[in-house]
Amino acid sequence: MRVGVLTFHRCINYGSYWQARCLVEAIAARGHDAVLLDHHSCEVTSREWRYAFQPLTPQRSSRADVAQYGRKLRKFLDAFRALPLSAPFDLDAPEAMPPVDLAVIGSDEVLNLSHPWYGGKPVFWGEGIAAPRVVTYAASFGNYAADFVEPQWAERLRDLDAISVRDDNSFGLVEGATGSEPAMVLDPVLLNPPKVEAAKEAPYLLVYGHHIPDWFATRVTEAARARGLRTISVGYRNDWADEQRLDAGPQEFAALVAGSEAVATTYFHGCCFALVNGKPLVCAPSDYRWTKVRDLTALLGAERHLTFEDRDPADVATLLAEPVSQAVQARIADLRAQSSAWLDAALAGRA
Repeated sequence: MRVGVLTFHRCINYGSYWQARCLVEAIAARGHDAVLLDHHSCEVTSREWRYAFQPLTPQRSSRADVAQYGRKLRKFLDAFRALPLSAPFDLDAPEAMPPVDLAVIGSDEVLNLSHPWYGGKPVFWGEGIAAPRVVTYAASFGNYAADFVEPQWAERLRDLDAISVRDDNSFGLVEGATGSEPAMVLDPVLLNPPKVEAAKEAPYLLVYGHHIPDWFATRVTEAARARGLRTISVGYRNDWADEQRLDAGPQEFAALVAGSEAVATTYFHGCCFALVNGKPLVCAPSDYRWTKVRDLTALLGAERHLTFEDRDPADVATLLAEPVSQAVQARIADLRAQSSAWLDAALAGRA
């Protein structure tokens, strides 16, 4: 079949890039002609790029950092061009979308009505898609805080042919809107992990996130020094880290995770990449991503990897020295098998 994946594939964000690539490659590996449905929007691109250059807003990036973020942006653009893309179309005019036999919406926060630039775009709810069947894979409401879905959006959910989600928050919202339980599946990075060569460097601890709270930064720094590890901040500036890799592209990011001794993050996909690489992991909550990391760690039985300010400070050092448990790895393997089976059924029209 010609299968189109509709997601946030042009975000200047490591997780967004890799979830899109991992999903389209998982579908292609099953023998289908899989492409990313290549939507464009001048408004979205403008907002995305402004954020890419000024991720620490309201703090302004220095001229030197802007230059590094520019190199990072160009690496992302090169990576986008290498993806299997459909003919381009306007995000707000989906009637120009090239037809496909099946459209798969997801993963990422495609259902997040409060997303700062994609929220409320009807195409991510199935409107105007030129396909006889439309399903979601690992769709998420992200940090959408309402406890119900408004009628016009609930109706669109009910019109979809099959729905799968990746987190408990989304599960509850979909069940409440449709009266049916969606399938729970893994994010594509956990379903179909990237195959990359690990970075070969002197031992280091990888830091991924921004606006990292001071208490977490202090504990991570102390843990790294106690083990004689450098700290490398990837993608965003964290002045407390020993080294800044602000210009890392998506391939470099994946290689840095694979080559690290441990990962400290506030990001959902920071957790995903650490887990699939079996790395010691500690994650601190952040306002925007709390729902996602809470539900991810609960789904995998990995709640131990979350830490909080009121915990014993030694907790961070302990987590950064312990590999992911066999129980968590087994849980990922079980859910990967279930998720693969659901995706196979959806592609065959049985889900």
